[in-house]
Amino acid sequence: MTFPYKLVATDLDGTLLREDHTVSERTREALAAATAAGAAHIVVTGRAVPWTRHILDDLGYDGLAVCGQGAQVYHAGERKLLTSLTLDRQLAGLALSKIEAEVGPLALAASRDGLEGEVLVGPGFRAQEGPVPALYMKDPAEMWTAPLSKIYLQHPELDDDALAEAARQAVGSLVNIVMAGPGVVEILPLGLSKATGLSLAARRLGLKAADTLAFGDMPNDIPMFGWARHGVAMANAHDELKAVAHEITASNEQDGIAVVLEELLRTAPRA
Repeated sequence: MTFPYKLVATDLDGTLLREDHTVSERTREALAAATAAGAAHIVVTGRAVPWTRHILDDLGYDGLAVCGQGAQVYHAGERKLLTSLTLDRQLAGLALSKIEAEVGPLALAASRDGLEGEVLVGPGFRAQEGPVPALYMKDPAEMWTAPLSKIYLQHPELDDDALAEAARQAVGSLVNIVMAGPGVVEILPLGLSKATGLSLAARRLGLKAADTLAFGDMPNDIPMFGWARHGVAMANAHDELKAVAHEITASNEQDGIAVVLEELLRTAPRA
């Protein structure tokens, strides 16, 4: 069998993972069949490595993963960071002041860099539960004491799309602003995206954009779809991603990744 893509790139939340944060048996089997047919699988997630590692372990995943919106290329088998890009803290502080000048006070959190990077949570921030213990900051100055991979923004009134757009208008030339999911608007290094991280990981495997099938659900997946040969949005995807997708599949709850892979495997020419 000749599988038409040499690389399958999957987002995690809202894409590979169901709402209970598990991967269905059907999707596991479809990915295993695609890799058996010659395709590499790379997880490409906005989650930093500490928030991703337990999922990769559960999948028995030992290849490369792109984490932190492209900032980190992680070798799961070796449990090693191969690349890690951090946020310029002086620039991030300037960006925050410019955003708050436009929209008023923000609730903040941040991910520290590294394999064990903690999540720092400021007053008023609605933190999501996860495998990484949150460190609650009484003094906002604590956020700037160690290298950061990203900063999270929340606003008491603006929704995620409105906050992301206002932030982009205020500081789009200083940093990247992405909306990565409910309650998750992020400040990232300028020029960083899932596409940049995925291109680095693919290069390590001797693969390129023309080899790549990508799956996602949120606006932070738009650069990855722009890079890959074929981008597939989940039925539950944000409208901005659906607008640039080559194809729309079933939702993450309905095994949308498996639906596409099974059809490709069924129609792949026999070697």
